[in-house]
Amino acid sequence: MQNLTHYLGGARVEGGSDRYADVMNPATGEVQARVPLATAAELDAAVASAAEAQIGWGATNPQRRARVMMKFGALINEHMDELAELVSREHGKTIPDARGDVQRGLEVVEVCMGAPHMLKGEFTNDGGPGIDLYSMRQPLGVVAGITPFNFPAMIPLWKMAPALVSGNAMILKPSERCPSTSLRLAELLTEAGLPDGVLQVVNGDKEVVDAILDNETVAAVGFVGSTPIAQYIYGRAATNGKRAQCFGGAKNHMIIMPDADLDKAADALVGAGYGAAGERCMAISVAVPVGEKTADALIERLVPRIEKLKVGPYTAGDDVDYGPVITKQAETRIRGLIDKGVEEGAELLIDGRDFRLQGYENGYFIGPSLFDRVTPDMEIYKEEIFGPVLSQVRAESYEDALKLTMDNPYGNGTAIYTADGDTARDFANRVNVGMVGINFPIPVPLSYHSFGGWKKSAFGDLNQYGPDAFKFYTKTKTVTARWFSGIKDGGEFHFKQMD
Repeated sequence: MQNLTHYLGGARVEGGSDRYADVMNPATGEVQARVPLATAAELDAAVASAAEAQIGWGATNPQRRARVMMKFGALINEHMDELAELVSREHGKTIPDARGDVQRGLEVVEVCMGAPHMLKGEFTNDGGPGIDLYSMRQPLGVVAGITPFNFPAMIPLWKMAPALVSGNAMILKPSERCPSTSLRLAELLTEAGLPDGVLQVVNGDKEVVDAILDNETVAAVGFVGSTPIAQYIYGRAATNGKRAQCFGGAKNHMIIMPDADLDKAADALVGAGYGAAGERCMAISVAVPVGEKTADALIERLVPRIEKLKVGPYTAGDDVDYGPVITKQAETRIRGLIDKGVEEGAELLIDGRDFRLQGYENGYFIGPSLFDRVTPDMEIYKEEIFGPVLSQVRAESYEDALKLTMDNPYGNGTAIYTADGDTARDFANRVNVGMVGINFPIPVPLSYHSFGGWKKSAFGDLNQYGPDAFKFYTKTKTVTARWFSGIKDGGEFHFKQMD
């Protein structure tokens, strides 16, 4: 069994505590590695080292920092297969899904290659008599990223790339369930030319998280995870005077209008609802067809598609549509929510609870489940299931469907399938959700825009990646300058103040 490490000062470093967490193989239920859980003292030492390294890195001009990102991006491409294997081994998602995980992170790295433009300030000539004003963006110092298990490559890259290219040092605390990808990415950054200590990967649990939030040197914290933890981190960070952007849970709805192409809508729902075993904050977990006829026709298309889904380990290759969920606890919780849906009267059309995979009986596999006639008062509607479960809620009208989406406490993503441009435009303008898809099931923006939800899906004023990331990871300094005219007299230079 492998013992993992931290990544400190440009090298892998063994943990100094006697506490470890098991890194499981979700397909087999076996322990495949142990990861050290750092103490608060270890975290504080890593922060102090990062603060020292940041001084020189922050003084490096943006173009040279961008060149490190260029080399880093090339190395990610070169090691794509290796990184995808690391993701799949610890998370359980299929190799194509894992490659997508790495690719979406790489795209943010590619945007960061243009950091010199993103970090430019503003200039006003002659703002007053002989007065010029200009602003400059400067790094915050040491920042931290706390990232989840479900995207072991993408979200660490979303955090580290803009933070580092902006001149900061970063403490990265990846999920203890999937730590290996972050450790490998840190090695590639060192190979790309990042100075030692500028990125510190510190593995840990709540003790390390609290130490990050309480450390006075850490100026900003970025988090992705569940809503209760996002609220906790945001509140504690704000109390301690830190910037924070904390992204939480979701309950993403797709409205299907009577004029929609139902075959395309059904295909989209299957991919968006069951891909990665539903462990995506942008997964569509609620289908909202408008009208009974639309609902019945959609079910007719969904059932055969869902029944054809293949579940298995990533090692089975292209024959698998999705793999196991992350832990036994997650599997138990999902099964319990399906039980609750049946108890509350929803129609369980496809039941994934009895799924068993020969040879992988101890893995955390759940077959796909489909509910119909779910109502907003049911637990399966109110809770983020984070598993391969799709619920259909029938709406009588477009306004009812829109209201259902808007009344939900989460606001990460939503989608509408329709052939009518007026309806789509109205939906996009009125819905109180951060990311909207029109005939597009998972509306994750491209990396030169920004990613972020509304309501209980996000806490903080700025989004992830894109232009908002450079604003979040820098502070603006504005200079007002006035120079005095000079008059030469007998070879000497005298200054005369301008009125």
